[in-house]
Amino acid sequence: MGTNNELVRKKIDELWDEEKLFLKTLGSFPSTLGNEKEVQEFIYHYLQDMGMETESVAVDPERLRDYENFGEPDWSYEDRPVVVGEWKSTGPKKGKSLILQSHMDVVSAGPEDQWDTNPYAPVIKDGKMYGRGLLDMKGGFAAIVFAVKALRNAGVELGADLQIQSVIEEECTGNGALALLDQGYTADGALIPEPTNLRLLHSQVGVMWLQVKVKGAGAHVERAESAQNAIMKAQKLMDSLMAYREHINSQPKHPDFEHHPHPLNVNVGKVEGGDWASSVPTECTFDARVGFYPGTDPETIQKEVKQWLLDAAKEDEWLKESTPEITFFGFSAPGYTISNEEEIMKEIGSSHNNVTGKQAENLAFTATTDLRAFGEFDIPATCYGPIGANMHAPNEYIELDSLKTMTNVIADFILRWCEEK
Repeated sequence: MGTNNELVRKKIDELWDEEKLFLKTLGSFPSTLGNEKEVQEFIYHYLQDMGMETESVAVDPERLRDYENFGEPDWSYEDRPVVVGEWKSTGPKKGKSLILQSHMDVVSAGPEDQWDTNPYAPVIKDGKMYGRGLLDMKGGFAAIVFAVKALRNAGVELGADLQIQSVIEEECTGNGALALLDQGYTADGALIPEPTNLRLLHSQVGVMWLQVKVKGAGAHVERAESAQNAIMKAQKLMDSLMAYREHINSQPKHPDFEHHPHPLNVNVGKVEGGDWASSVPTECTFDARVGFYPGTDPETIQKEVKQWLLDAAKEDEWLKESTPEITFFGFSAPGYTISNEEEIMKEIGSSHNNVTGKQAENLAFTATTDLRAFGEFDIPATCYGPIGANMHAPNEYIELDSLKTMTNVIADFILRWCEEK
């Protein structure tokens, strides 16, 4: 491994300006849910131009429905591919095969007037690059692409196959990652460079989405006393979810999260209701996200949350008779854990130490990632990625020094895991 290490680092240095430009380009695509086609086409051709064997795969939810990690979609998959580029080794296999995976979907940038700069025109200020999705997680994708590019430019020949995967729907179902695994794009290990502040992820919570629809009885506001305001009734159920949040965090904690002050988050993220200021609204719908510990079946949490909301509805005279409609969609994601004794954890830790001179810290993550899909396929996998701030918020940024560090770490790790011929 040592023969090429210095040369690879030199190539990463030579490619650094190109890597930053590549990340700026990725950040210029507003690849929110349903709008991923253009960035995926760009990546397809970019990997192809690197000399990788590239395929674009359509996501078919009917093929995926029986997987534990399937998330129920409420939208179409037309023109929303997942992409894989393969660097196949020749001759006898020496090391272990590897998947490097990133998601290209980003959350909405709105409201854009809260940004200091255009969220889809990335800018660099004080060593940070600002833009929607640059931290979560287009920066990680730039790192894996340029780690591989540096290795190839250095003339390295790997002893095992390597894949770069670019997927969709990490932010809502995980079906993109599942689609490639279902098509046989598997390996002996996987790394997802989600933003972990250069820490190794060893545990993450499960996540579930639900929608609650409340019906009221409308009227002109002058007769409001005879009406039932659906928005105000929905507020009672939102309040009950906040009580549920405190309830689950007051229970004994999972060992991986016992030092975290508030590991399980519940969020009401979207509310729709009413259509006229002088009319009492007859319907209100809200979407919510619920976290739960690894080792818990998502169906168990669905039943628990549904019963919690129905019990809260019984405390209101109107809701007791007009039962709220509760449905589950999007994430139905179990938690995920990986032992620190797994070889992939040790090897990435060694690479981190080799590049930074420091021991890698561990991370128990209070959200979800696509790691769980690899768990279903018995592929050891972890996350290790850059430093930054404001994910899912205005003025998201990535610290460029951390991007360069992790590009070096990933290149070092590839040499350890796949080995040289």
